Amino acid sequence: MSAYVLPERLTLMQRILFSVPLLGRMIKEIAYGPEENLYYAIATLVSLWGCSILLFGIPGLYIPAVCMVPVVFTLLITITRG
Repeated sequence: MSAYVLPERLTLMQRILFSVPLLGRMIKEIAYGPEENLYYAIATLVSLWGCSILLFGIPGLYIPAVCMVPVVFTLLITITRG
C-alpha cells in the first residue's frame, strides 16, 4: 500500500470537501489514492443501500433511488451539452 501525493495547491472546493471529517478522508482516498479505491467505494455504497433495505424495508429501497433522480438528470444534461 502506497501513500498518495497531494498537489501543492488545492482548489477552494477541494479544501472544503476534504475538510469534512468522515467523508473528506474517503473522497481524498478515491481522488488521489490507488485506482481500486473507487471500486471499494462503490461496493460500500451498494452495501449501505442493502443495509437500509434490511432496516427500513421498501422505503429503504425507494427513498435513495428517488434522491438520485436530480443527480441523474444533472448528469444527463451535462452529457448532452458536451
